[in-house]
Amino acid sequence: RFPLMPQTPGKRFMKSVSGLAIRMADSRCRTKHWVSRAIGPVFLAVAAAAPGQDRFPEFSWERVPLYMHIRKDTSFTPDEIRYLAGFPLIAFEKTTGGKEFGSTEAGTLAAARAVKAINPAAKILYYRNLIVHYDGYAANGALAEIRDPFLTAGDGNERLVRGRLRAYDLSNRQVRAWWIASAAQVCADPAIDGLFVDGAVKALEPAYLRAEIGEEKKAALVEGYGALAQELRRGLPPEKLLLANLLRARFADSGLSRLAAFDGTYIEGFDMATGGMAARDYVAKGIAAFPQAARQGYIADFPGGLGAEEAEAANNPQWTDEMRAPRDTESASRRFSFLLAVFLVCAEKHSYFHAHDGYDAGTSQVWMTRPPEYDCPLGAPKGPAVQSGYAYSREFEHASVRLDVERKIGQIDWKAPR
Repeated sequence: RFPLMPQTPGKRFMKSVSGLAIRMADSRCRTKHWVSRAIGPVFLAVAAAAPGQDRFPEFSWERVPLYMHIRKDTSFTPDEIRYLAGFPLIAFEKTTGGKEFGSTEAGTLAAARAVKAINPAAKILYYRNLIVHYDGYAANGALAEIRDPFLTAGDGNERLVRGRLRAYDLSNRQVRAWWIASAAQVCADPAIDGLFVDGAVKALEPAYLRAEIGEEKKAALVEGYGALAQELRRGLPPEKLLLANLLRARFADSGLSRLAAFDGTYIEGFDMATGGMAARDYVAKGIAAFPQAARQGYIADFPGGLGAEEAEAANNPQWTDEMRAPRDTESASRRFSFLLAVFLVCAEKHSYFHAHDGYDAGTSQVWMTRPPEYDCPLGAPKGPAVQSGYAYSREFEHASVRLDVERKIGQIDWKAPR
């Protein structure tokens, strides 16, 4: 419906930069893609109230349903805005437009209004982290009026996040009120359709910052998170979306018991096993839970980091997709296909896919590219995935998906539509 990147009809070519590769336009959609070196997503269903879907983004099985999560500290170009307008759901990350418009709030609004001018139906989310304090927000000035807004270690150190960033003390009622009010102010603009809430896992993970702030304060932080989640839903207009980067197989119930206050979740780090769980079991738990959550009516945004995970423990202790290392061309191509296979095994209505190598448009090597798989006819699923041990299969109208978690291999057979 909306033009994306220029395409060369009937041709396949590779764009490879800094060890990452994305295949561009292929109108034939007849290829088989073998994939390896990865694993799967993360959820478990419990009783929870399904959100009202009248405010949800558009959804179709005609092609792979897509999501975009991006930031750029200057203005997006006209071509970039047209590209963004092709996505039904978009989250503008921290720093968006900050250098050009003076704040993240102003930059996000400028980008959102530009996209809406082309595609009024696009749903656009404003980003806020509920635990990590980032510079660049105009709302930060009001923190000077709040006593002790940040967590502090026993030695007085406030730079607790990665040794350089401060963390909000959510046990402080004034901090929660400030956070919600500042988010609600931006979300009140008609160009913003909702809020992307990041940092929930950091707040809820029992070990995160516990050594620095102590058991008692950590418990208070978890309690403060719960209060903020409930207060946030009441603090935003009912027509606004609320998505949280929340669900992980690391939690006993994958975090779904915390989802009732939100309309959906972002699924990060799906293949980064923790807690001594075997990788295959961690992934199998996620693959079982993702569709269960989606069938309850929640949005499920599935971002897949294209980079390598070998150095996670040393360089990426929170196991975030954005901090992965680059891959070589062949490995990146297999990784992409594997991620898509996992998504298709799990996807239900209002599930969206986003393969990326980071959220910064200025450094991403896959920004403004479009893999040919995104233009292959998909069609509705013929049923849920069938599981046999650690192997999965699922049939769509125009595609067959096979996934072997234990061997880390997947296959998608695209069928020419009749």
